[in-house]
Amino acid sequence: MTAQITDTHIHCWNFAKAEYEWLKNDTSILKRTYNIDEIEDERKQIGITQGVIVQSANNFEDTDWMLEVARNNEWITGVVGWLPLMDTGELEKVWNGKYRLNKYFKGVRHLIHDEPDDKWLLQETVIDSLKALSAKDLTYDVVGVLPSHITAALEVANKIPGLKMVFDHLNQPPISTKERFGVWGELMKEAAKNKNFYVKISGLGTTTKNPNWSSEDIKPYIEFVLENFGEDRCMCGGDWPVSLLAGSYTKTWNTYKEVINSLLSEEARDKVYHKNALQFYNL
Repeated sequence: MTAQITDTHIHCWNFAKAEYEWLKNDTSILKRTYNIDEIEDERKQIGITQGVIVQSANNFEDTDWMLEVARNNEWITGVVGWLPLMDTGELEKVWNGKYRLNKYFKGVRHLIHDEPDDKWLLQETVIDSLKALSAKDLTYDVVGVLPSHITAALEVANKIPGLKMVFDHLNQPPISTKERFGVWGELMKEAAKNKNFYVKISGLGTTTKNPNWSSEDIKPYIEFVLENFGEDRCMCGGDWPVSLLAGSYTKTWNTYKEVINSLLSEEARDKVYHKNALQFYNL
């Protein structure tokens, strides 16, 4: 039994607190407020001892709401917020004036997969802002869905060698087509050579595009990242409530655990479930 588990990828959005552009035309179960206490019973049963909440909107209101949730829930120990990467001067001003002393603010994310330009990260102002994040020892979450998003992240790594980055949801591996492992695999192997790239074993249930997904669907891809990134640079995240599109919070975690427990020793599992998250996000 693993003593501690950190869920490195939880969302909680509140329509009374912030606007979520991507949900405006959504017709799924996701289009409502999701409060963190909805998973309280499940997370205790699963054994989740710590959590990191991750941004759901490119605005300050969402970040402020997440920080409030963290302050009011002892088990939440980190927040991946949003900062205006398109305006480095504004970023510095807001960081110093508003967030610098907040103990929960650990990293930054921007919804790059919703940007029409898959090279959004490579704009000069964004690079300047990412350099500023690196100087502040803040991490960056890459929410990519295309191979070209990995390519852009590789270029960022070349320009800012000190920036710690993590690929959310393994940057959408080709699980639905069962490809082993194609362009995605080649690019992830390239990324794995850089010690500052980490991966999140998260969002895989929805990636399968199969309502009856199981451990067999995702095992080859988890095995692949463990082999390439190693037991020191892989983390786990439930991706609640987005993951509800592919089943319950409990199903997601039990399936991940089934795979990881079959592949790793107890010591290695402890890193993937908990220690790597502490190290990466400075929890």
